[in-house]
Amino acid sequence: MMGISQFFEVIGGLGIFFYGMKLLSEAIQKLAGTRLRQSLNMMTRNRFVGVLTGFTVTGIVQSSSATTVMVISFVNAGLVSLTESVGVIMGANLGTTVTIWIVSLLGFKFNITSLSLPIIAAGIPFIFSNKNRWNSVGEMLVGFGLLFLGLSFMKLGVPDIRNNPEMLKFFTQYEGLGFRSFILFIGLGTVVAAVIQSSSAVGAITVTMAFQGWIDFPSAAAIMLGGNIGTTVTAYLASVGANVEGKRTARVHMLFNIIGVTWVLLLYYPLSQILNWVTAGGNLSGNDLTVYISIFHTLFNLVNIILLIAFVPQLAALASKLVKDIPKEEETDYRLEYISTGILKTPEMFVLEARKEIIKMAIISFNMFQLFTDVFFHPDKKMGNAVNKVKRQEDLTDAMKSELSRYLAKISQEPLDERTAFKVMAMMRIVNEIESIADCCYDLILVTQKKYDENIELHPNADEEIRGFADDVLEFIQFNVENLLNSRLSDEDLQKAHEFESESDKTRNALRETSVMRIGQTGNVKPEILFMEVIKNFERIGDYSLNISQALAKVVV
Repeated sequence: MMGISQFFEVIGGLGIFFYGMKLLSEAIQKLAGTRLRQSLNMMTRNRFVGVLTGFTVTGIVQSSSATTVMVISFVNAGLVSLTESVGVIMGANLGTTVTIWIVSLLGFKFNITSLSLPIIAAGIPFIFSNKNRWNSVGEMLVGFGLLFLGLSFMKLGVPDIRNNPEMLKFFTQYEGLGFRSFILFIGLGTVVAAVIQSSSAVGAITVTMAFQGWIDFPSAAAIMLGGNIGTTVTAYLASVGANVEGKRTARVHMLFNIIGVTWVLLLYYPLSQILNWVTAGGNLSGNDLTVYISIFHTLFNLVNIILLIAFVPQLAALASKLVKDIPKEEETDYRLEYISTGILKTPEMFVLEARKEIIKMAIISFNMFQLFTDVFFHPDKKMGNAVNKVKRQEDLTDAMKSELSRYLAKISQEPLDERTAFKVMAMMRIVNEIESIADCCYDLILVTQKKYDENIELHPNADEEIRGFADDVLEFIQFNVENLLNSRLSDEDLQKAHEFESESDKTRNALRETSVMRIGQTGNVKPEILFMEVIKNFERIGDYSLNISQALAKVVV
């Protein structure tokens, strides 16, 4: 019978294995940074490339949970659609089999402690480096070493069934019951994976138990299937703070795995006969058994992809039915719509999500200026509730500035590389400038209301001058919105921004002189004061827009 010390050795080994896998995954994400994001962006091509991308990324970071959580973050941030994410989720499930293959092929054939300790020793000095990149390299090495060290403890902690035959009694009472045993062990795998939030860890436990003779092949296969279902809990937790699309992505992950296990259960009897024939009546043990478990796990995920890849739109539609659209909240009830509270996040992912919120804020400022121009030139048709609407939008941008500034300040406290730190600082500046543009738009709508209420008639030339200047300002705002959306700003674009601002200054100066001349000719001061108020806000928006372009040059990649 397993003693207390052996029990804690197994539990401790599992903890070390799981922590090592987490450390390895997060370190690789930090090292990959933008390249990892670019790899995941490949999912937009088609579902087959998505499967390949999901498999590759998961194989690298050694965690389907990490890949799935990143995909949810991408969908939540509006960078990819729900349908485009399905292929990556499928590939992530196949990628998680890499961990099981490593354990099966390397974990039991030699003394892995002799390998893990030198790797940890090599990684420790890097952890104390002042440079974030070398620090991440150290975390990656230590994580890799801890992963195998934990596996070693689990292997040693689980007693060999040949020397402890009484241990088999506990499991034999649940084995040999056919379909009922299969269901029972699927449930066991689901529960364990849901608790420890890692199908890879469940796989490591399973092959360790199988290697030591605790469970037979059908039981091990069932636990692996259950692990696929249980690991969806991680994605579900990551979607708790996400928007509707993010939640739907998590449901797709759950549906894919549940459907896969369902068809296995429906075909249980013919499949069991095939497996019984392939495994020579189940007379496998040691390394042979662990390899067959890995083959089964890989084939299951591969066949599941082949069966369901043609039904990606249907999976997305079913997920949309499970998570209904929610009524849009009042604009002033602001929350960080594109920013989730998911787990396994990295600074690069935080920056991506913040950029999407900033795009939303920039579009609001564009709409505010556009509403001003519509009202200014068509007051009878447009005035109505325009002031209150712009006021709500201005309050919204104030709230966004407050929340985004707080969020970006929190990001800045993370261990950032120099490039990401510059991005965060630039984003803070962009948020402030966009909010200033919104303030100008509110001032402009108040000037418009004054013009309307006091029936102030501008000089006919003044109307045309404002219209031309307004078109230029709107073009400048749109220029920055498009660059934010495209995540690019070339040297030529930055030069164009300087030209926009320079022309804005020249136009303001020329119109100011024209306004002074009109006062001298007509003696009509009040319309010209209103005219100058409009021109002043236009020129200020030009200054703020140039500041955005300059900061944007530090954000795009």
